Amino acid sequence: MTTLWTAVYIAMLAAFTGYVVISRVPVILHTPLMSGSNFIHGIVLVGAMVALGLATTPLEQAIGFVAVILGAANVTGGYVVTERILQMFDRSGKKPGKGA
Repeated sequence: MTTLWTAVYIAMLAAFTGYVVISRVPVILHTPLMSGSNFIHGIVLVGAMVALGLATTPLEQAIGFVAVILGAANVTGGYVVTERILQMFDRSGKKPGKGA
């Protein structure tokens, strides 16, 4: 039970720290930093998968499963946003959001 509370405490600290760090980034730098942080999101996803693989109780498995789903959504969203940003700077004349 102590391990669960330690994990919850670490997750809360990570969420708070992430919120504070991101909220202090100027708007003009947010998009380039998001693009560069996709690598970190991938590491988070791998960590969530490892945690799910090591889970032994149903509660740990449920938390691990939610972590994998949220991590995958975060990675996917980061790449989608990065692709749209790169399309804005495309000089070929194609409009963002239009098909190939």
